[in-house]
Amino acid sequence: MELWLPLDSYELQHRYKYLALYHALRDAIHAGTLEAGARLPSTRVLATQYDMSRGSVAQVYDMLMADGYVHAYTGKGTYVTESLSSQHHVQTEAVLPLSPWAERLLSLRAEQERSREEVQPAHESVINFRMQRLLTEHFPAAEWKSALAAVHRSGWREPEGAAGDPELREAIAAHLRWTRGIQAEASQIVLFSGSIQGITLLCQLLITEGNPVVQESPGYQGIVHAVRSCGGQVIPAEVDEGGIIPQDWKAQTLFVTPTRQFPTGAVLGLERRRALLSWASKQNAVIVEDDYDSEFRWGGRPIEPLKVLDREQRVIYIGSFSQTMPASFRLGYAVLPRSLVQPLLAAKALYEPVSPALLEQRALARFMTRGGYMRHLRRLTRLYGERHDFFVEEMRRCLPQAFTMQPGDSGLTIYAVWNGDQASYERFTQHVHEQGVLFRDVEQYRLMPGHAAICFGFAHLEQAVIREGIQRMRAAWEKCTFSFR
Repeated sequence: MELWLPLDSYELQHRYKYLALYHALRDAIHAGTLEAGARLPSTRVLATQYDMSRGSVAQVYDMLMADGYVHAYTGKGTYVTESLSSQHHVQTEAVLPLSPWAERLLSLRAEQERSREEVQPAHESVINFRMQRLLTEHFPAAEWKSALAAVHRSGWREPEGAAGDPELREAIAAHLRWTRGIQAEASQIVLFSGSIQGITLLCQLLITEGNPVVQESPGYQGIVHAVRSCGGQVIPAEVDEGGIIPQDWKAQTLFVTPTRQFPTGAVLGLERRRALLSWASKQNAVIVEDDYDSEFRWGGRPIEPLKVLDREQRVIYIGSFSQTMPASFRLGYAVLPRSLVQPLLAAKALYEPVSPALLEQRALARFMTRGGYMRHLRRLTRLYGERHDFFVEEMRRCLPQAFTMQPGDSGLTIYAVWNGDQASYERFTQHVHEQGVLFRDVEQYRLMPGHAAICFGFAHLEQAVIREGIQRMRAAWEKCTFSFR
């Protein structure tokens, strides 16, 4: 193989070409690019490669030999001296200056990695009550493949830009009118590679560094990280059994999950919804409504989104397909006030001038307009509703003293408040961990202190696994020597 050397840059520093070659080879040896014991090309090969005479290359090799960098062996060639193996010059890389945004990102990433550090239970079988993405066996793969194939056969169309496929945006608008009562036009909808991309871009558009931003506690930490990465100062908003408690916040941005608060599952009543809109009008504020985890409903009447009550175009509605499509399919969307459409498209175009996964977007449009998506939702709703009721029944039968359950009429998690003190909760969770059961401690979602609670995911587990997991938690409970309430 040819030996590549950055000779052009050395020729700018040295008057003669043979000196340039000498310094290039010497520095390569110092840097370890040419390792101890490595054989150098013959003078003929190197002369041909760099358009030099063999005499000049031989002179360079003699200079390197005189300085102790190489040794020549008759009939074998020229080799880098072995004794240099531990003497390579270690280059000190410059610490490049970063923007405050980049520094915040690195700090937030370190926090995330520390929070993920967890010792897995030493149990032969682990039961995971943490919420999971849609399992492939519950997805109509044949119908989806048919939609993909049909789109592929229809031929390629020119991409429409950063907003996403227009047919899919039309389909989403129709879906929201039918299932949520939101009267929005396709031109107000922008698609993203997951809802968190849209939330992050909105933070960049709406938040000035140092400005206060209201976020529920407990709440989704992805929003907190997006706000803090943009320099926003998070104001925790207390949540009770009725959802977020409206206050006279001195802020101009609020993130809220009114239809089904995450993770408590609380539904925000009409009076509080109107109070939030009144606050936004008074403060000239924007409300970002995250409608996460409310596609599936098995009881009660449908709750209208805050966006439906929005008369001043202050509410941004965020939706996602994360719980209804396979894990490899990441797609979220935002329904925007008209005044924000062009600013958000300009921001998104910096990262994605053309919306990605257009084939899948067009297949989803076909899947939705032909009724396949709604059939899929109905099947999942029946399945998840059965698992929801089974989980609640088993918990109330096996652990009635331990938790106060707060099941809702929708959603894929159940909020359970621990009935004892913090010390008893820690003993219980330690025993549960030993039993091979995992769940989400609500503490990781809090921005302010609160009572011990757990967020249980159930939708991805069959009933037999749910029963086994709860029985293990019962066994952990029995190992503890406390009683309360």
